[in-house]
Amino acid sequence: MQNTIITIARAYGSGGRTIGKMLSKEMDFPYYDRNLIYMASDKSGINVQRFFEQDEKIRKESGFADFIPPENRRYVSNNDIFEYQSKIIHEISDHSDCIIVGRCANFLLKNSGHKVLRVFIYAPDEVCIDTIKKKFRVSEREAEKTFKQINKHRREYYKYHTGIEWESAENYDVCFDTSRMTYEQVVSAVVQYSKIFSSL
Repeated sequence: MQNTIITIARAYGSGGRTIGKMLSKEMDFPYYDRNLIYMASDKSGINVQRFFEQDEKIRKESGFADFIPPENRRYVSNNDIFEYQSKIIHEISDHSDCIIVGRCANFLLKNSGHKVLRVFIYAPDEVCIDTIKKKFRVSEREAEKTFKQINKHRREYYKYHTGIEWESAENYDVCFDTSRMTYEQVVSAVVQYSKIFSSL
C-alpha cells in the first residue's frame, strides 16, 4: 500500500514547524516532529535525553566507540541515534499517510515506494531573525546567533548522514519562501501539490 508522506525541511525561523502543524490539521494527517524522539527512545531503550542531545546535530565523537555494539556500551554514537530514528520514520510511513518534519526524512524515504512530497521552507535571513526575535522576545543579536547556530547544526547533520547539501533545491520537490507567501498560502499550495503526487 502506498501512503502519501509530506516531509518538511526548514530553515530555523521560517515557520516550517507551524506550517507542518497547520497541514496536519488541514489534511487530517498524523504529525511527527519531536515526538519521533520519544518513539525512538521507547523503541531502543536508550534514555530520551541522549536523543535530545543529538537531535538534528552532530556530537563530537572519539571514533573508537563505533566499533563497540550499542548493547555493550553506555556511549551512544551519532550513527546509533540516527539509525533508531530512521527505523521509526520508516515504520510510521509504512503505517499511514503522515507529515514528518526534519531529521533527513526526505532522504530516508526517497526509495520507500510511497508518494513522498519533499518540501523545503525558508525565508531571507533577516526575516527569520526578526521572527525569532519577536517569538522568543530576545535581542536581535541573540536571535541572529541562535539562527546561525541551529541552521549550522541542521546543515552539518544533513551532510553527515546523507552526503548531500541540506539546502540544495534538487533534494526537494517544492520550496517556499515564507517572506513572499503567508503560512495559509503555503499550506494551500502543499495540499494542491500533494493531490497531484497522489494521482501519479
